[in-house]
Amino acid sequence: MKIIVTSDTHIRNNNKQIPECLLKECESADLIIHAGDWVTMEVYKELSSYAKVVGVHGNVDGEEVREHFNAKELIEVSGFKIGIVHGHGEKLTTEKRALEAFEQEGADIIIFGHSHIPLIRYFNKVMLMNPGSPTDKRRMPYYSYGILHIDKVFRAEIVMFQ
Repeated sequence: MKIIVTSDTHIRNNNKQIPECLLKECESADLIIHAGDWVTMEVYKELSSYAKVVGVHGNVDGEEVREHFNAKELIEVSGFKIGIVHGHGEKLTTEKRALEAFEQEGADIIIFGHSHIPLIRYFNKVMLMNPGSPTDKRRMPYYSYGILHIDKVFRAEIVMFQ
């Protein structure tokens, strides 16, 4: 199974769009995960034209997005539990908040956003993945999104682009 992972698209108007390279990757996706800060439901509608979309709301999402998405989700894919959360909050780091959100659920993979900093690493036996942002790189040198491949095992990659 091929899962496209994105977050922090922050698309408010027609000046910013989902990049073509991300949409091209979505053409072969079995599932798309968005870890919040969509800003508009138009992002959901566009991504949904490629594959099923699962996501959460982030700290800058308005009422329309918050009515459609929960603050966190736990899904199962091919026997693996995937936790999804945006990661915003006041205490701890973004990464620690994401871990804390699923400490009782036994997630195998935790996907989060908020910091716009792409990351794949393990904490104990849990893989943490932040895809960064495909539209708002902030202080990072590149825009990014993630790909998660799941079969009997899983592997993740971050795709960086200009």
